Amino acid sequence: MTEQLERVCEQIAPRLEPGRLVIVKSTVVPGTTRTLVAPLLEQGGLTCETDFGLAYCPERLAEGEALAQLGELTVVVGGDGRDGTAAAARFWEESLGVPTHVVPGTDAAETVKLATNWWIDANVAIANELARFCAAFGVDVMDVIAASNSLPKGDSRVNILRPGVGVGGACLTKDPWMAWRVARDRGVRLETVRTARHANDSMPSYTAETILEELVKLGSDPEEATVAVLGVSFKGGTGDLRNTPVKGVVERLREAGVRVRMFDPLAEPDQVRAELGERVTDSLDEAVRGADAVALLAGHREFREIPPARLRSLLSGAGLVFDGRAVLAPDTPRELRELGLAYRGVGR
Repeated sequence: MTEQLERVCEQIAPRLEPGRLVIVKSTVVPGTTRTLVAPLLEQGGLTCETDFGLAYCPERLAEGEALAQLGELTVVVGGDGRDGTAAAARFWEESLGVPTHVVPGTDAAETVKLATNWWIDANVAIANELARFCAAFGVDVMDVIAASNSLPKGDSRVNILRPGVGVGGACLTKDPWMAWRVARDRGVRLETVRTARHANDSMPSYTAETILEELVKLGSDPEEATVAVLGVSFKGGTGDLRNTPVKGVVERLREAGVRVRMFDPLAEPDQVRAELGERVTDSLDEAVRGADAVALLAGHREFREIPPARLRSLLSGAGLVFDGRAVLAPDTPRELRELGLAYRGVGR
């Protein structure tokens, strides 16, 4: 990432004109804007905060929700000079009409991005370990989370996120380690990063083992079973396969001899074949028909509205419905059981 940022700065520097404002949004370690970007831009002959403004505003838009968030999400602004900071805040407030939160310097703004993703990853890790804890006691983790999150704490409330089959994408799998490495270089050990990353990286294997255990309970030999995987992207509402935890689930199921069919209405078929080694089916029905189990592993909106009766008509025997993303409506597990199907989820 730093090499790419350096190349961009080298291209901008000779073209930079007096009075311009430069905003950095790439995820970087604290100090990068101040000690790398500013000197590179000044190689064009202008002086930072005298001839041009410079600020850091971390990218905070969530994939799949970016357009909705673009006009309302608070933008963090950090600059090392009063004029550049004010110009950056004015840019966001006047061009998009969004609120800003100004922090004292680019180093602080850069840290905000790392802290945010560090917190999300750690929170998901708590949810995932809580789910495993609840499963051991036969307690539904979603009931526990809903009740826990009703407690006021500090300036907000307890906010445990949803558990799932794992964490993917480019940010949550990378940014906490970025913070861990630069902290280590300064003699600080970030144990929560290591713990959270380990907890989340273990979830694909845990998910696959749970599915295999349920198949055995239902009398199905994994080496003769077929599992329909619905959703292969790392995040619901997108077709993004970067670091998708579904890959780990599929690989472990195949190791156990399971035949895996996959369907994802948003993922590009060629990318799925390249990443997961097999094509996706053309329809949900083609994936599920005759399967011993269906595993919902991405929270796509299309999957939330699948009628239980449709799954009953497609699955073979006492089929298993595994909801790995808490996609289905709260009443769906009961409806599935009334239809003679088994239901499991992560911590459910």
